[in-house]
Amino acid sequence: MNSDTAKGKWNQIKGEFKERYGAIANDNSKEAEGKMQELLGEIQEKYGETKEAIEKEIESWK
Repeated sequence: MNSDTAKGKWNQIKGEFKERYGAIANDNSKEAEGKMQELLGEIQEKYGETKEAIEKEIESWK
């Protein structure tokens, strides 16, 4: 497991927390942010890319 894979797992955990916290506080932006972080973490874990590289790729789709 490389460091980007480990960071991806951590980002998933943080995303899940924000998603749940956002739902409790009725804060849709926190919930959406949590879902995005969780997705980034899953991609990071699976492909071993940095979060920044993934975000840059997604940004290029716009």
